[in-house]
Amino acid sequence: MLIDSHAHLQDEAFQNDLPQVLQRAKEAGLEKIICIGYDYESSAEAVKLSRKYPQIYAVVGVHPHDAKTLKDETIADLHKLAREPKVVAIGEIGLDFYRNLSPRDVQEKAFIAQIKLAQELYKPIVIHDRDAHQEVFSIIKKEKAGRSEGVLHCYSGHLPLAIDLMKEGFYISFAGPLTYKNAKKTVEVAGKIPLDRILIETDCPYLSPEPLRGKRNEPANVSYVAAKLAAIRNKSPEEIAYLTARNAKQVFRIND
Repeated sequence: MLIDSHAHLQDEAFQNDLPQVLQRAKEAGLEKIICIGYDYESSAEAVKLSRKYPQIYAVVGVHPHDAKTLKDETIADLHKLAREPKVVAIGEIGLDFYRNLSPRDVQEKAFIAQIKLAQELYKPIVIHDRDAHQEVFSIIKKEKAGRSEGVLHCYSGHLPLAIDLMKEGFYISFAGPLTYKNAKKTVEVAGKIPLDRILIETDCPYLSPEPLRGKRNEPANVSYVAAKLAAIRNKSPEEIAYLTARNAKQVFRIND
């Protein structure tokens, strides 16, 4: 059984056919889907979906793009949301120095504040890192952010950084870009890090895998990522599904 460890099912792209999307996910062998927030409103929607659908779990937090919206009252609201029984992590949080939609210093402050929230609640974190590898790692080290474990989602860094992140308590997650023809660096990382530290995801509705690029992504398509990882590691897709689902349950502390 597969687990999509990073999906945005509350996105408006799914507002007209979510039941059908979930049915296709079931038919593709998905056992669970982790629905990730990116601001307070989307986090609250993720929690609503987790209440409605037994296979959905929620992650709550403010994305670096929206870091400028994070106020003290937002932290208090996230703290309340995070006490819901199916909220399994704080995220997605981190730094995005590619688009810089919030000022860099504001992103860093928001990242640290949400790391502290996760530590207070003893929950793992889900990290977004784009063009900010060393800055993200520096904050992780300084704040001891891996004490409750966490995930680097849609990993795009080099192998040495992945090794350092795993030493800090993090899992490495791969999405649709693992299947792209120009993904040599990502394929190298996926081929060499321990299988007990790997998750797979869609990041849907974004980042559709080959051969579906340009179309809306959805959780069923995590099977393409599993198949690519299986080919890289010379394993069966079934074994990769089992191992990555086990890892997701471990990091998110899902016991059922």
